[in-house]
Amino acid sequence: MTQVTQRRIEAGSLSFMVDEAGDGDNVAVLLHGFPESRFSWRHQIGLLADLGWHVIAPDLRGYGESSRPSGVENYKLDRLLVDVTALFDAVGARRRLLVGHDWGAIIAWCFAIDRRLPLDGLVIMNVPHPTVFARVIRTSWRQRLRSWYVAFFQLPGLPEAMMTARRGRAVANAFVGMAVDKDRFPPEVTDVYRLNALVPGAMTAMINYYRANTDLLARYGPGAPAIEIPALMIWGEEDAALDIVCTDGYETLVRDFTLERLPGVSHWVQQEAPEKVNAILADWLSARGLTHRQAFQSV
Repeated sequence: MTQVTQRRIEAGSLSFMVDEAGDGDNVAVLLHGFPESRFSWRHQIGLLADLGWHVIAPDLRGYGESSRPSGVENYKLDRLLVDVTALFDAVGARRRLLVGHDWGAIIAWCFAIDRRLPLDGLVIMNVPHPTVFARVIRTSWRQRLRSWYVAFFQLPGLPEAMMTARRGRAVANAFVGMAVDKDRFPPEVTDVYRLNALVPGAMTAMINYYRANTDLLARYGPGAPAIEIPALMIWGEEDAALDIVCTDGYETLVRDFTLERLPGVSHWVQQEAPEKVNAILADWLSARGLTHRQAFQSV
């Protein structure tokens, strides 16, 4: 596997700490979710680099060692999308692969829908297209019950107090409690996320993603333009937060859509089943001509 290194990238008005592997202008940006960090991509970075991508996995704004602006308004979707553009531009990307999980997948979906920059491929893990989720949340009481925490996160102060109590035990429990294969989340893994959440201001920044974007589903309702680039969605079927019906109804939303469902795997799909996820990634990228051998030696 290609060596993974760490460095700081100045992108736009912010500074992002990234895990990086590979080089060149064929750039894959990996966007993590809540309450994670760039560490969540530890199993995929080397694989994608070996397939010919210059891989950048940042701590998103507010997370880990990246810039942490204060104020809810600094976590609005448009600013998150600008961050992705700035990261691609900062490393001189010519070809672009965007990969996202959880909140990172929300950002990735919206980046592709808005066509902020040309993409060559889109990979989504365990978050539905916003148009699909708008339909599901409107029609499914089961999904509304699963999404209770989004309403809770709108409260001032209390969510932060709950998540950071007892040295961030709730953060660690979010992984262990939801996982099917709990052995994938020993203390040395959950401590990374727990300690990140205890940094002053970090948990508020993380929850501000929810507070700042209550209008997201209205913005990407029916009529959102179709995504024209190849898109792969990998979905752990035992997701406690998102119903499996969220994987239905993509025919008019994504022109070239591939769905891979993993039974017996939770929401934390790329960490809980990295071998399966990596095999799916490698096969799909190869089939779409998005590997070094097939895509990059010909240009």
